[in-house]
Amino acid sequence: MSSESTGHHPHITPLYIYIGVGTALFLLTVITVAAAQIDLGGTWNLILAMVIATVKGVLVALFFMHLLYDNKAYMIVFIGGLLFLMIFIVLTMFDTMRRDGIYAERHQRIESEAKIYNELRSRSTTDDHGADHGAEAPHGDAQGHDAGKADAHDAPAH
Repeated sequence: MSSESTGHHPHITPLYIYIGVGTALFLLTVITVAAAQIDLGGTWNLILAMVIATVKGVLVALFFMHLLYDNKAYMIVFIGGLLFLMIFIVLTMFDTMRRDGIYAERHQRIESEAKIYNELRSRSTTDDHGADHGAEAPHGDAQGHDAGKADAHDAPAH
């Protein structure tokens, strides 16, 4: 098939473009490492790192993957995917970063005198669970089987 029948025209990117993009990627990597050493207050460190990573990804996609020179529909799909990813990450960040404000009671019982707590308290005080654990009492194995009873696994095969 010839390139005229497919509508695709080859594009040769000049070397200085690759060198410029490679230099930009290197500088953005240096900025990322430098920004990681500075405390901008947790949230801003993450936002800065995500912005730098997005710019680097866009540079790679546009120039090294030739999206800039290819069919523009591919670029629209790429940008749309980035936008949806950004929206989902931002919504997730809102959820996880503000959860402690919504669920302030998470470290305490909601109703400390609830019926189930009273039942558990009464069971733990009336159970004399530790009394029958003398030396003469049979004990179970690590899997919870009683020592005196035969297990289905111990039975001979028919």
